[in-house]
Amino acid sequence: MKNLKLYFTLIVATLCFALPAMAQEAECDCCAAEEVVAVAETEAVVAEAQEIAEVEAAAPAVKYDGSQGRPNDDIENNFNVVNAIKKFINDTGFKGFADDWRYAVMILVSFVLLYLAIVKKFEPLLLMPIAFGMLLTNLPGAGMFHAEFFAGGHVHWGDFAHGGAGLLDYLYLGVKLGIYPCLIFVGVGAMTDFGPLIANPKSLLLGAAAQIGIFATFLGALALGFNYWEAGSIGIIGGADGPTAIYLTSKLAPHLLGPIAVAAYSYMALVPVIQPPIMKALTTEKERKIEMKQLRTVSQKEKIIFPIVITAVIAILLPSAAPLIGCLMLGNLMKECGVTERLSKTVQNELMNIVTIFLGISVGATATADAFLNFQTLGILTLGIIAFSAGSASGVLLAKFMNLFTKEKINPLIGSAGVSAVPMAARVSQSVGQKYNPGNFLLMHAMGPNVAGVIGSAVAAGLLLSFLPL
Repeated sequence: MKNLKLYFTLIVATLCFALPAMAQEAECDCCAAEEVVAVAETEAVVAEAQEIAEVEAAAPAVKYDGSQGRPNDDIENNFNVVNAIKKFINDTGFKGFADDWRYAVMILVSFVLLYLAIVKKFEPLLLMPIAFGMLLTNLPGAGMFHAEFFAGGHVHWGDFAHGGAGLLDYLYLGVKLGIYPCLIFVGVGAMTDFGPLIANPKSLLLGAAAQIGIFATFLGALALGFNYWEAGSIGIIGGADGPTAIYLTSKLAPHLLGPIAVAAYSYMALVPVIQPPIMKALTTEKERKIEMKQLRTVSQKEKIIFPIVITAVIAILLPSAAPLIGCLMLGNLMKECGVTERLSKTVQNELMNIVTIFLGISVGATATADAFLNFQTLGILTLGIIAFSAGSASGVLLAKFMNLFTKEKINPLIGSAGVSAVPMAARVSQSVGQKYNPGNFLLMHAMGPNVAGVIGSAVAAGLLLSFLPL
């Protein structure tokens, strides 16, 4: 036992003396390794520095501006005051006006549209941005929009990749890809009450009848020499629905987008001027005095089910109309379901306002001199007013026809509201009706065909997209 204790004591003592020595030896080895690495790194840095010095010594002496490392020689050696002044003059827009007088004409046209929007209040929320976009795109040398980037109805992404694209080129992508019109429809749906249409389903027929102007003008445009795609884009003006006209034209005939957008919104603003003479010419004084019964109250459940059913039915029957109808009914469902009030307010205000700005400016950008100053534009403006007038007349005539078979008479004046210029067309029906019968209140009755016209114009656009191959 004593021997075991003695051996144990010797082992412990040996370890106490050996461990510090081993640790010190390991530390020395690490230090040696670190010194070797440090020496190697130092040699690499020195070699790199020598290589850089040799390259700099071989290169010619160059002055640097100290900001981006760009040499000043190309300016200092070639600077000439006279040449600089000539270059400045050539870079100004005055040279562009001298080369092509049409720039000045288009700028004057934009001033006229700005006057109509700001002073006369003709659809100012969209006409003013369109007019300003027209001004920007026709400023010579500004390079804000390049029609060649979208030549042939296609987006040439390679041109964007190579640089040189302007601000309006990027904004126009939202129109070309069909984004802005659909977002506008979300806001329109959130601001629309389909209650009058649900309470009186017959008014859906009046909204459908007003779309006859679209197809009648389509045939008229073909007779004047426009091709099928151009005729379809011109005909949609008769729906008096700006976003739908822009959406369809951007798909079928993007080169006509500027004139068609200007025509569509101008005629929408002129609803109080265009419609009353048509309404009076097609109705008798007795018909204008017809009083209609108050509409029944529509339940919230009906208002919730309506957008869901309409979306499903139309999208299944006519898939090409699904983007517009789907967005319209989505916005309406946000409004009516009662659980997304914050979303409804957002799409009615912030989203609607932002997209309206982008849509207007980018549509105005397409109104270049080449696209606008030609005989085609005059034909579009003429056919547009024919389409709008035909749509208004069709709704009135169908209401008169329906009175031949119904006990409860319809005031034919509400048929003109089917052109979907919401709610202006309904207000015109109300004001004309009250002139002949002060106790007659047609506004809510006219809102039925008015909102039906929004659905009808989207369906008509879907039909044209379906039958005309892109």
